[in-house]
Amino acid sequence: MKYHTIAIILALIFSSCKAEKIKGITYLPQELQVEDTNPKMDIYTPKEKPTDLMPVIIFIHGGNWNHGTKNTYGFYGKDLAKRNIVAVIPTYTLSPKVTYDTQAKQVAAAIQWTKDNIKNYGGDPSQIFMNGHSAGGELSALAVMNPKYNVDQNDISGIILNDAAGLDMYWQNTVNPPKVGGFYDYGSTFTMEPENWKDASPIYFISEENPPFLIFNGKRSIDAIVKTNDDFVEKLREVQPDVDYIKLNKSHFPMMLQFIFGGGKQYKTMERFIEEQR
Repeated sequence: MKYHTIAIILALIFSSCKAEKIKGITYLPQELQVEDTNPKMDIYTPKEKPTDLMPVIIFIHGGNWNHGTKNTYGFYGKDLAKRNIVAVIPTYTLSPKVTYDTQAKQVAAAIQWTKDNIKNYGGDPSQIFMNGHSAGGELSALAVMNPKYNVDQNDISGIILNDAAGLDMYWQNTVNPPKVGGFYDYGSTFTMEPENWKDASPIYFISEENPPFLIFNGKRSIDAIVKTNDDFVEKLREVQPDVDYIKLNKSHFPMMLQFIFGGGKQYKTMERFIEEQR
């Protein structure tokens, strides 16, 4: 939690007035609105909009599937907007109130809402990119890659993973059986059923139909994250041999915190990746 506090303080210091925030948009259909929760999304656009429609990034926050909020990431939305990228940042219902499955359905609903409405905010519905850090990486990829969530993969121009967790929860939960309760409550998030662990793992849905990937990974990140990112990329290279896999000498939280200061080099890499998909 201390990293979230640091992020909020620094975001207030370094945030720019060049971006406009539209907050608290309801995006979920009634059937995905969980009792006592009402996830919403914020949209960030440049105040001075270009003539052409802008590419869109849907950013899914991390927090181990049971913590986190869109409100921490205003700095990121504003920095993307400064670069003429429309940022869509939703909150989703956290575990243990729901499992990964409902969370992925909510992410899929955010994709559909964006496709249907983002043109009203200057965004190009034909240029939608998924982006997530930590648990948000798993959810942003899973909602697109697992066909049960009914996202047309052709509607997504690319997927940008930042130190994604959970890319292979079947391996992770097999090696370290999940428990219920506490911060690492994977028994509630992924259930105790191995078939659900595979269902939750993007690595088992790699195919030629997947959108292009850009993947960042911290060399000093959590061991399971390093291993599963390496495994994911090894398998992904069978269908995307030129996938850009960037290893940085950082640990898990700094992989996101680096963007608070403008993250020049990584932003430029993302901008280049977006431009290459046009």
